[in-house]
Amino acid sequence: MNAEVVFEVTQEVDRGYVAECLTQPIVTQGDTWEELRTNVQEAVSAYFFDSETPKTVRIRLIRDEMLAVG
Repeated sequence: MNAEVVFEVTQEVDRGYVAECLTQPIVTQGDTWEELRTNVQEAVSAYFFDSETPKTVRIRLIRDEMLAVG
């Protein structure tokens, strides 16, 4: 078991957040950053309910911006 699972987080157009785990089939969402953090912890606990839980969870916010040039 890995000691850490990593989630990439994207912010949706409606300002909510979606988190997708890079190593396990776990996806969750939240309307606020605080709600997302709670939902990620709950999703990880639920996914690993019958096995060893990772020691840490890393969440990375991916920011995608388009800039006009010229």
